[in-house]
Amino acid sequence: MSRLDDLEPAIARTLARKALVRDLPPYTPKAAAEIEAALLRLLAARGRGSAAVRNVRRLAGGASKEQFVFDLVEGGASETMVLRMDPPESAVETSRLREYQVIRAMAGVVPVPPARFVDADGSLLGRPGVITGFIGGVTKPSDVTSARISGLGTDFGPLWRGRLKEEFVTRLAQIHGLDWRTADLADFQAPDADPLQAARWQVNWWARVWQDDVVEPLPIIALAERWLRENLPQTTDLVVVHGDYRAGNFLFDEQAARMTAILDWELVHIGDFHEDLSWVVQGIFGHPDDAGVHLASGLLPRDAFLSDYSKASGRSIDAKALHFYEVLGVWKTVILSGATSLRAARNAHSHQDVLLSLLSMAAHRFAAELCDLLERGA
Repeated sequence: MSRLDDLEPAIARTLARKALVRDLPPYTPKAAAEIEAALLRLLAARGRGSAAVRNVRRLAGGASKEQFVFDLVEGGASETMVLRMDPPESAVETSRLREYQVIRAMAGVVPVPPARFVDADGSLLGRPGVITGFIGGVTKPSDVTSARISGLGTDFGPLWRGRLKEEFVTRLAQIHGLDWRTADLADFQAPDADPLQAARWQVNWWARVWQDDVVEPLPIIALAERWLRENLPQTTDLVVVHGDYRAGNFLFDEQAARMTAILDWELVHIGDFHEDLSWVVQGIFGHPDDAGVHLASGLLPRDAFLSDYSKASGRSIDAKALHFYEVLGVWKTVILSGATSLRAARNAHSHQDVLLSLLSMAAHRFAAELCDLLERGA
């Protein structure tokens, strides 16, 4: 408890940035003409003043970032690109520079969109943003008609489970296999001061978010925080943690039956691989199959996922560490839904105020799951 200020420096800077926008007036979502003008400013500053921007349109979805697709036309060639830009407040506060750096580092390791531009401080776009190439694909089979928020609980069906589950596991092992020490990840720091630092950084990160964003106190948050601090696992095998690897955050080609891009890297950091595993098996991201067996991320049973990952990565899974990160993951979900989303919606600082209000109502459901995890133990 004496090391509450032990936090990754880049994360601390990102969280401090939120205090600067709390008193801003309600946010008006950007119109296409505003985005076009902002893109032209960025292109001119990057020495691409002769380029034109065409067909700016808003992308649906995205609980945290405003997303637009547009065509960049230059020298007779055209490329479709995607802009991800921060509203003043959202479901989670993260860094576009870190997102840009890790996408570049992962090129050739796993399928990712090509990283094109970044405006880390928003001096050109008006808000921090990252631009990537547009990658085709779908997040769910085209014959799945049920609407789910952000891919939560997607039912791929038996056919697509069989086609995607192996690659889903393999790609996560490949992410964790990146040699981050030689990659160009200048805005990342490694939690290597002691074996407990990786876990401690995560607890301190989300405890700080709760402290900054809480609207209605929940006693379970303090209880879970105490449990987490008393049960920090040691970590010596540090990897790049995606932070939100699950159904809904990858695209796949239905004709080729393969992944085309892994998306939403905004929570990426260097840490313990158990953290990504625990996120995949979190209840909200899966659903039961016809026999009542819960499918991790809608693709395969929990034990099969963990066994397949261990074989693909060559890593042994520690049950206590996995349970710790399961508790952390659900605790974090309560914080993001019951505090950060609620505050952003209350302040009218997002383009997704209605969605964030809806997410905030799920906090008590996640709190009940958190109670179950704490009672169950490792």
